[in-house]
Amino acid sequence: MTVFNRSWRRPGALVTVAAASALGVGLFVAPAVAHTPAWAVTCSEVSVDLVNYTADKENTVTLTVDGKDLLATEKFGGEFHKKIELPEHTKELSLHLVVVDGSGNDGSLDDTKTAPVCEGTEPEPEPTPSTTPPTDKPEPTPTEAKPEPSKTSAAAEVPSSQPSPAGDDLAETGSSSTTPLIAGAAAVILVAGAGITWAARKRRAVGN
Repeated sequence: MTVFNRSWRRPGALVTVAAASALGVGLFVAPAVAHTPAWAVTCSEVSVDLVNYTADKENTVTLTVDGKDLLATEKFGGEFHKKIELPEHTKELSLHLVVVDGSGNDGSLDDTKTAPVCEGTEPEPEPTPSTTPPTDKPEPTPTEAKPEPSKTSAAAEVPSSQPSPAGDDLAETGSSSTTPLIAGAAAVILVAGAGITWAARKRRAVGN
């Protein structure tokens, strides 16, 4: 009986040691598997749940929306739980979550998700290119300069009060005050010529 009991005790001890070893390995592996971070996004909020991180290590989490900080870099220990409301938006938002596991295990994360537009919110209309051609402003036409009145025409239109340089002589009608003098001089010349001719003839006759 003693030999039989001893033969059964050795396998039982081996089984017990193996079971304890497997349990210990499972305890060490379980926290590493549970390091997977979780976060969810809706149209109005973001929820972040980080569990089973090493408490004595420096773990950090950062959340940005469209490149702007929604959750500035924050340190946490073994766990982190937070819900953050999103700003009102009329178009989809791009969310970027960065988790750094200080222990160097598989708890780090760098992920991007999109927050849709909530129902009942009118989406922002996309700008459409304008089809109306730009209207060119008409160039101002140069104002035509009014011609200055001609000095000649102005002088002709305005009657002069000064006497004409030619005087007030009337137009000649065919007779003049000098006409009798001319006639008398002509008669004298004719008489003198006749006298000269007669004297010359007489001298010729005496000489013959």
